[in-house]
Amino acid sequence: MNFWLGIAGLGVVLLASAVMGAFVILRRRKPATFREIPAVERLRKAVSRVVEDGSRLHISLGRAPLYTPQSGSALAGLTVLRRLADLTSAGDQPPIATSGDASLAIVSQDMLQSGSQATARGRYDPTAGRLTGLTPFSYAAGALPAMRDENVSADVLIGNFGVEVALLTDAAQRKDTFSLAGSDNLAAQAVLYASAQEPLIGEEVYATGAYIGAGRLHQASLLTQDILRWLLILGILVGTLLKLAGIL
Repeated sequence: MNFWLGIAGLGVVLLASAVMGAFVILRRRKPATFREIPAVERLRKAVSRVVEDGSRLHISLGRAPLYTPQSGSALAGLTVLRRLADLTSAGDQPPIATSGDASLAIVSQDMLQSGSQATARGRYDPTAGRLTGLTPFSYAAGALPAMRDENVSADVLIGNFGVEVALLTDAAQRKDTFSLAGSDNLAAQAVLYASAQEPLIGEEVYATGAYIGAGRLHQASLLTQDILRWLLILGILVGTLLKLAGIL
């Protein structure tokens, strides 16, 4: 049974990869069109204000190691960090990235360095990618000084959080700064829905990179998800009909 489940999983991965590759090729000339996500539209405006007024952007990536099943939201956060580093590289101050895992902190520094090299200025601050704590509340407590004391005017929280994320959204509210937040953790989702200025719901966390122009591959991944979703629905309907007909 485990063998056949593994084969089926491999088949899904290969199918998804093939569909994504096809969309990347077919969409080179015609950009993909997605439904509007108001939170992401407001994020674009907040990033523009950060560049215009010379303030800083703060991106928090959560505390999920990159080698665990919870790394999906962290990878989504890193994609957003890379793109926002590009968008704010022309500003007076580089963005700040905080995280609660050493592997995340190292990769965030690499993303910030890549963003600084996107412009002629080429300024890179190695202290901008920070490991603020290794436990949930030490991570949140360590991120608070960056939010309060470093001229931050917009906060983006995307990653694996727990209820400690309430400390971060509360700090953003006290400073009256823009906050966009999303997580794959159910407890954190409940907290963010009530406390974040712009919460991301469900799969919007993973779609943010495509919406802010992270690349054609991210756009192709959303289209591939839609196709796989319809195939799953079709499979459920066919299985239901076969069950009713007594074939299964």
